[in-house]
Amino acid sequence: MYIKNTLLLIMIFIFSGCSNRQYIHSDGSSISSSTQTQKIRNSSNMHRATMRPYTVLGKKYYPEKANINDSSSGIASWYGPDFHNKLTSNGETYNMHAMTAAHKTLPMNTMLRVTNLENDKKIIVRINDRGPFVKSRIIDLSNKAAHKVDMVKKGTAPVRIEVIGFNGIVGDTSEVTQSVIMSDYAVQIGAFRDKKGAYKHAKQHADSRYSSKILTEHKNGSVLYRVYLTGFKSDSEARDYKSQDEFSGSFIVKE
Repeated sequence: MYIKNTLLLIMIFIFSGCSNRQYIHSDGSSISSSTQTQKIRNSSNMHRATMRPYTVLGKKYYPEKANINDSSSGIASWYGPDFHNKLTSNGETYNMHAMTAAHKTLPMNTMLRVTNLENDKKIIVRINDRGPFVKSRIIDLSNKAAHKVDMVKKGTAPVRIEVIGFNGIVGDTSEVTQSVIMSDYAVQIGAFRDKKGAYKHAKQHADSRYSSKILTEHKNGSVLYRVYLTGFKSDSEARDYKSQDEFSGSFIVKE
């Protein structure tokens, strides 16, 4: 019961943090900056809850795993005074003076290098919120982060974001990546007698959202290679994928 209540509270945090934020032009100088430190929420319950699909303004979002050096480009905005001291999507208290940011799908506590493409200024931020839910925008920076890349007055800026770490730590370890992803469901997409065929099939269908894996089954003196896609955060997400009917006879398993 305690775990269920904890997950429920975290989901409430997610949707309270997922308001339709617009960027704010005030620099928030009247707000005290005495609280610069921030306790990082990094529990398995938090990661499990915040990696579930969610819907904002009628659109469904699927949080997804990330890898070191993943990058993308788009428009950054920022948010500040109106959200200061309010809850973020992962249950932390938003501190506009901390180096944090909001992203729609990256795992919480992912560390990003953000480069303002107009002036080449770079910062490192930690993801602790969801957003921005405005077309073409890929990241919402805290007030302090926005100041560091000199985009507060303009409100938005073209940026490149690069994954450089996880769990609040800058580094390059696959173990850390895996600890962030609390995947519970997989979809079997094929079964092969031929090992090479199985590995070719697995490689063809793995992508940035889902990983493939092969389990070997020995039965009656023969070997069967079962190919799975993993990384589904819920039964409903797995069913959505399976409903595409791309794979005949596919089925869902709980890992």
